[in-house]
Amino acid sequence: MHFIPIENFNMRYEAIPNRLFIKNRKNFNSEMKENSIAILTSNDVKHNNADDVMSFTQNNDLFYLCGIDQEESILILYPDAYKEDNRAILFIKETNETIKIWDGEKLTKEQASEVSGIERVEWVQDFEMVLQYMAFEADGFYLGHNEHLKRVTKDQETQQDRMIKWCKEKYPLHDYYRAAKITRNLRPIKSEDEIALIQKAADISVEGFHKALKAVGPNTMEYVVEAELIHTLIKNGATRHSFKPIVASGKNACALHYNTNDAVCKDGDMVLLDFGVCYANYNSDTTRCFPVNGKFSIRQREVYSSVLHCLNEGSKLLMPGVISSEYEVKMALLVEAELIKLGLLNADEVAKQDPKKPLYKKYFMHGTAHHMGLDVHDVALYSRPFEAGMVLTCEPGIYISEEGIGCRLENDYVLTVNGPINLTEAMPIEIDEIEALMK
Repeated sequence: MHFIPIENFNMRYEAIPNRLFIKNRKNFNSEMKENSIAILTSNDVKHNNADDVMSFTQNNDLFYLCGIDQEESILILYPDAYKEDNRAILFIKETNETIKIWDGEKLTKEQASEVSGIERVEWVQDFEMVLQYMAFEADGFYLGHNEHLKRVTKDQETQQDRMIKWCKEKYPLHDYYRAAKITRNLRPIKSEDEIALIQKAADISVEGFHKALKAVGPNTMEYVVEAELIHTLIKNGATRHSFKPIVASGKNACALHYNTNDAVCKDGDMVLLDFGVCYANYNSDTTRCFPVNGKFSIRQREVYSSVLHCLNEGSKLLMPGVISSEYEVKMALLVEAELIKLGLLNADEVAKQDPKKPLYKKYFMHGTAHHMGLDVHDVALYSRPFEAGMVLTCEPGIYISEEGIGCRLENDYVLTVNGPINLTEAMPIEIDEIEALMK
């Protein structure tokens, strides 16, 4: 993948070739209804206390279509516009000397054009006027909204919500359509450029894991291990964690979303490390387990080997044409067989179990494959069969709270007609390899 410099503008990550966004817009336009306008907005800057703000995260649908990673940005797409310069218009925040003094440089029109591949760039304060010149020629609007099945903004008004409200008040007789329905259809299939960005995030994760192995030892705090991850991703130009990392030692690993990372790593315990790197808004998601003292106990080896077997065999099921629900059933059967082997389940009782209340759920209670990309749990319909170009995780686990052992192993795969390609293959996973690295 070839990266291009953006003249006189510093970015945390290397510039993405704008061919990616040009192609994404072309694909999006082809899905739009005739004579309609799409309006995509950036996310809000979120405040915490006083005058401090949280780290800005871009609206991924907007980023997917133009690559602009800056607040107060709006994209208009009107592929059927009579005037050619109305077919794609990008609106960005106009900078001034005060903003430069307090917040630093913002994108110029020329830089925004280079990033996005959009020729016409305007200041965001001119959006309403520019839109009105073409709105009454169009029959309808595509507007963005957070349609992720796990969204957490349902009780918080967003810039997208305000745009929907404003448009319907301003243009009440137009037809309205969902932009997210189109991006949900397009985003699951990753281009070569996108796969390269996910691979970059995964490569940074691999380095972080090596650092974590060196940092841990008896009486080490979990957050000391977390600090190695933070250092690694920042020095490699990553934007942030994909999610708050899980550094769970001992029984903490049996809480699936444990992330306080404030306990002592005790001699004889195992650490579950679930973390991801967000690079250029594209994400990795990996999980590894390792012994605090550098040597797996006999029982830890047994459990770990069972989970690794499920990962190795289960990942082979990630093939085009497979339905997610069917895949998850087969994964569950793999784990179930290992639970019997480990003496955690009785084969006779399993044979007689209520299919609606499978016994394995006591020790394995989550799914094992989710889409990845601009969201670490990327948008997709799980009723849609897997296709070549999709990127999915495989993450089986076994959690034995009564023994203080929680083990999950997770890799990231891009699907091909010839089988899945492991983007995280370089991250050590075999028991002997991990023990050797921890000596």
